[in-house]
Amino acid sequence: MSIGRSVSLGGALTKGLIGPLLLLLLAAAVILAGVLAPNADAQARWRGRPPLEAYRTGNFRYPRLLESSGVIASRRYPGVFWTLNDSGNPPEIFATDSSGRDLGVYTVTGAANYDWEAITRGPCGTGECLYIADTGDNDEIRRSVRLYRVPEPAVRAGGRGVTARAEVLEVRYPDGPHDVEAAVVAPDGAVLLVSKGRSRGVRVFRVPAAAWTRKLVTPEALGRLPLAPGRGVRGLVTDAALSPDGTEIAVRTYVEIFFFRLTPGDALLPLEIACDVTGLELQGEGLTWLPDDDFLLTSEGGFGAPGTLTLVHCSPE
Repeated sequence: MSIGRSVSLGGALTKGLIGPLLLLLLAAAVILAGVLAPNADAQARWRGRPPLEAYRTGNFRYPRLLESSGVIASRRYPGVFWTLNDSGNPPEIFATDSSGRDLGVYTVTGAANYDWEAITRGPCGTGECLYIADTGDNDEIRRSVRLYRVPEPAVRAGGRGVTARAEVLEVRYPDGPHDVEAAVVAPDGAVLLVSKGRSRGVRVFRVPAAAWTRKLVTPEALGRLPLAPGRGVRGLVTDAALSPDGTEIAVRTYVEIFFFRLTPGDALLPLEIACDVTGLELQGEGLTWLPDDDFLLTSEGGFGAPGTLTLVHCSPE
């Protein structure tokens, strides 16, 4: 693996865990995933595989970072990752490394956190920005949601500060509200939003790069992803990530990572390979794609335990 030390999958289930309570919770998650596993017909399109390697790299150290809902690797600062808390928290982004160290907390100027669910990066103007998706909607009642983008702030270990003023784009889906927890920026600058799949399947929407010149946009509906409905935790999408070369997208649920080819028109073509990460996290949410097909996963905390960071190696081939 390209970051840190790796162990076998069996070792990953016990390495670095916090205590008997968390072991019990992880065991319950494995049992739940088994109960909610899809039938053979629903699973036939996807070839499920365990990670080639997996390793718990750390826990989030900053005490207020309890609900990591997305993560993205910094291009400007190698080894640094950006994450965020979800609904009802201050509009802050957190810099960390793969061990969970506190590398800085930054308030996003001009933003509000209604339900932040994803953070990614992509082009903006002549540079690159962090993109924040305020697109969570558990009850699917929001008439519109918001995207923010802001230049990446300078990282200073333990630093506290504010970002430049964020650009804001209001998004209204063409077919009514959706709960969306996954967002990536395609190489052409379009933001791809992937719905969680609560009620109408997993759907993809495209916000073109040119939309940032407006205040409100209706994204293009790109259709449904072939993830079978009624799959419980295996069918609820929590994040997505673009490959380092910009040709593929990984879409994760609480317990699996699905791989897609990204076409020139930003459609997602299934590669029919899924990486099963069942039992590695308490409530796995975040995903970022690193070189050499390594992935950093982040989990929310709970029951007094901090959120975790886990490195896995999963090949989409």
